[in-house]
Amino acid sequence: MNSGLLDAFRIEYQQLLNRELRALVEKLDAPPVIKNSMIYSLEAGGKRIRPLLLFATLDAFGIDPKKGLPVAAAIEMIHTYSLIHDDLPSMDNDDLRRGKPTNHKVFGDAIATLAGDALLTYSFEVMDRLSDDFTSPAVKMRLVVEMAKAAGAEGMVGGQVADMEGEDKVLSLEELEYIHIHKTGKLLKYSVVSGAIMAKANESLLQNLSAFAHHLGLAFQIQDDILDLVGNQQIIGKPVGSDTVNHKSTYPQLLSLEGARAALQNQIKLSKEYLKKTGLNTTLLNEITDLVASRDH
Repeated sequence: MNSGLLDAFRIEYQQLLNRELRALVEKLDAPPVIKNSMIYSLEAGGKRIRPLLLFATLDAFGIDPKKGLPVAAAIEMIHTYSLIHDDLPSMDNDDLRRGKPTNHKVFGDAIATLAGDALLTYSFEVMDRLSDDFTSPAVKMRLVVEMAKAAGAEGMVGGQVADMEGEDKVLSLEELEYIHIHKTGKLLKYSVVSGAIMAKANESLLQNLSAFAHHLGLAFQIQDDILDLVGNQQIIGKPVGSDTVNHKSTYPQLLSLEGARAALQNQIKLSKEYLKKTGLNTTLLNEITDLVASRDH
């Protein structure tokens, strides 16, 4: 694995995305408190895995990743809104996110809720910034529709509902996978598929990249569950064991810790098999896959 290649790529495109996110919010004609709340969570130090997947997918097709910046920003806005709402007292009631006080602890429940709402709605406006020379109106519309599905009741929100309803219950592995395929996996899959759509990929490529992202999303969540059990709180940036406190079923709980680690490696293996089928230059996507498997936060 040529980690130096991915490191350079991450630094360049994380910095590009971070500048764009701040600029997009700062230019809003809105009350300062809501803008500050939005920026606070956008700049809380996330890994930017989803935008990086989009940038790396475009790179795999030989397309300048910068052309996908509006969609990458929109994806991160939606991801950040979901975290703000997840942390609220009415949901997971978390005090820390990435080692910092959660949004509602700094700005109050009402402003935190509205900041999440603002990020969600603004994300769709931001996607219209895609260059007309790069994407047609029909492609833009497809990107918007697919993102709405990934983020809404059929995707992330549906997964969040199933997650909340699953508290204080012993779920089956099938029920747990449903939660994570929707809550985490749908938006992560969109990050890859949207790059393929912008690249005008054929149906075979779309199917293989979609399958790659599906298994990568499950791997991401399995590693999350493992880290919640054995991770370092200082590195993770939030208390370990929160899943146990919230009475949530996890992969280690259902499969044992060793079973969860084996399941993680299986999902990584399947991810790479589908990636290989694309025949694209997938060096960066392979390295991101390894990063998901080995990350410590």
